[in-house]
Amino acid sequence: MSDTPSPATTTSARFERLDPVTGLVASTAAAMTIDEVIATADRAQAALANWGAVGPTPRRALLSKAADALEAKTPAIVEAMMSEIGSTQGWARRDVMNAAATLREAAALTTQVCGDVMPSDRAGSLSLAIREPAGVVLGIAPWNAPVTLGMRAIATPLACGNTVVLKASETCPRTHGLIVEAFVEAGLPDGVVNLVTNAPQDAAQIVAALIDHPAVRRINFTGSTAVGKIIARRAAEHLKPVLLELGGKAPLLVLEDADLDEAVKAAAFGAFLNQGQICMSTERIIAVDGVADAFVEKFRAKVATLDVGDPRAGAAALGAVVDLKTVAHVESLVASAIASGAVRVNGGAATGVLMPATVIDRVTSEMALFREESFGPVVAIIRARDEDHAVQLANDTDYGLSAAVFTRDIARGLALARRIKSGMCHVNGSTVRGDAHAPFGGLKGSGYGRFGGQAGIDAFTELRWITVETQPGHYPI
Repeated sequence: MSDTPSPATTTSARFERLDPVTGLVASTAAAMTIDEVIATADRAQAALANWGAVGPTPRRALLSKAADALEAKTPAIVEAMMSEIGSTQGWARRDVMNAAATLREAAALTTQVCGDVMPSDRAGSLSLAIREPAGVVLGIAPWNAPVTLGMRAIATPLACGNTVVLKASETCPRTHGLIVEAFVEAGLPDGVVNLVTNAPQDAAQIVAALIDHPAVRRINFTGSTAVGKIIARRAAEHLKPVLLELGGKAPLLVLEDADLDEAVKAAAFGAFLNQGQICMSTERIIAVDGVADAFVEKFRAKVATLDVGDPRAGAAALGAVVDLKTVAHVESLVASAIASGAVRVNGGAATGVLMPATVIDRVTSEMALFREESFGPVVAIIRARDEDHAVQLANDTDYGLSAAVFTRDIARGLALARRIKSGMCHVNGSTVRGDAHAPFGGLKGSGYGRFGGQAGIDAFTELRWITVETQPGHYPI
């Protein structure tokens, strides 16, 4: 059992996170009160002016140092992720690597927070568009890729001169606490990065108090579409901008001229990395009739090599899902699809939270498995008549985060990528990809706004117009 340090709290109340595999206590953390949460936001506000005044070069140096500190914590983070969420060691190490890359990219952005000198209609007037820190940024991070997504909630806001309050997931408070520790060890001033932990039953009121706090000027949330809507409504009451990265039901299209071996590798990676618990996970494989049978046979053989096991016991490809609720949800979707005529290609019964990689063929648009986000180790295969039908099926969803198209004709692939309604689409690649500098986000029920690169700067700064008159003015009255 590991303990998450209390972030300047006075409460003695704690809550426990249980290991999903063993049922033992994985971590404990402070169950902060509303008053403590408000005080945390106050500290972030008090630190804002000084942090915003730090020049881009020293700010970059501090963020780079924090990236080094984060990487040094890899063994502790791996252990925390294994015990709190049932992660495999490979996924945990990948998560730290991606988070460090995200932070180093943000460090490089400190000199890219730029404005413009604009033409003026008035003689002798200097017209400037400038970007300034927005204020205190509230980041609400999920458990599934806790280091990368926790860091994403923090890094670019800091680079832009904001201070941050990270609302840790109740599922992995120790993992999120280790991120904040890295910033403290790097020497960032007190109050610049702040951690809020809370008991699960208090989550709604804690988030509401943070959104309502007048110092909070930007909110970013990664999580379910249902909760994202609640947060957006609350923030709208205060006219506070929100960046939402929500659920997904990513399609991977396999056309008749696809390299099937490449498509199989990408589909298996996209569907089963982290047990399918990624917002970009390949949840629907849409194969045209001409190659569907051949693809399914190759895919069946590949998935049969993916074993599942206790992440501490060895190097199994799949670890645990986060809880038994996930097991029940996935099994319900599978059972309903099979009852309606779908066919199981791979998979079987779960052992506790250890679920085998599951492939269900001949899924149709009437089935819940086609529409509902599973967020588990199951992928549906849908047969399409031709490419137009494949695009129609891909777009027949409330979500629009990521997608992929496999074809040997690159021009064709680019044309189809433009037709698929998703924030991101990859030709001959996996649906799961997240370059730190790329604009990351979705359409429709997958949210709005973009993390990454210049898009992140736009999200976490205020754009202001300032003019300076250098000659006597002439006014009509």
